[in-house]
Amino acid sequence: MTVSRKWSAPHSEFLVPFDASFRIGEAPTAPSGKVDKDEVVAERREHTAEIGQLQRRLYADDRYAVLFVFQAMDAGGKDSTIRNVFTGVNPAGFQVSSFKAPSDEELDHDFLWRISERLPERGRIGVFNRSHYEEVLIVRVHPEFLEGQRLPDLDLEAIWPQRYESIRNFEKHIAENGTIIVKFFLNVSLEEQKKRLLRRIEKSSRNWKFNPDDVKEREHWPDYMHAFEDALNETSRPWAPWYAIPADDKPYMRLQVARIVRETLANLGVDFPKIDEAARLALAECRKTLERS
Repeated sequence: MTVSRKWSAPHSEFLVPFDASFRIGEAPTAPSGKVDKDEVVAERREHTAEIGQLQRRLYADDRYAVLFVFQAMDAGGKDSTIRNVFTGVNPAGFQVSSFKAPSDEELDHDFLWRISERLPERGRIGVFNRSHYEEVLIVRVHPEFLEGQRLPDLDLEAIWPQRYESIRNFEKHIAENGTIIVKFFLNVSLEEQKKRLLRRIEKSSRNWKFNPDDVKEREHWPDYMHAFEDALNETSRPWAPWYAIPADDKPYMRLQVARIVRETLANLGVDFPKIDEAARLALAECRKTLERS
């Protein structure tokens, strides 16, 4: 039985359809109504606590790996969302991988090679802060980056469909071999990004996070939105769904992510392993020995 038959994507109004009908211009970047921050934070903490308990069962069961992918424009809130949502997990069964510009060694391999190296093991939760999708997002907006990849017979018309196909096949392969994949696009607006970048300049404790290139990249906003829309439509599938989460309100965004993460783990139905009668009898003997010592 493949994972795709056993596990189903969590229900959410922010699930990107599997029929290529997603339109980024129609996707909300903010909550539809007024949000009570205290209530939102309280509920998110409840989900976070439950995520911690579910992760312990996943670790003990040791049959599935779970991968959460986070993509967003700069200042979209990836780091803080990961920190808040997963604050209650056991570090022994959890790993975060961040992907920046590829190294020379990584450029000497295909674009999925460095991703494969970081996939979580069975029983563990893995988080990708940026991912293989950079190759159809920033590289699509800046195709000059392909020059450093030294690809034979480069065809700019054919490469993006080829990469979408490679990603779909890769994700289906690992899903069928026990890895649950859930992907989040934190959908921040251009105006909210501006406010957050300005805060990084104005607040000294955040100056280190500011990158002048982020300002330059704002000039390419329409190109990025086009790239995101295509990537989500081409790769949101039942075994590897995308969720386009409104990101202008950070507490609300974290709550929506936490809900989906909790349901992802709960839908697996894993629990602490049960021992058989022979093992139970052995435990009883060990208890007698310990009590006599």
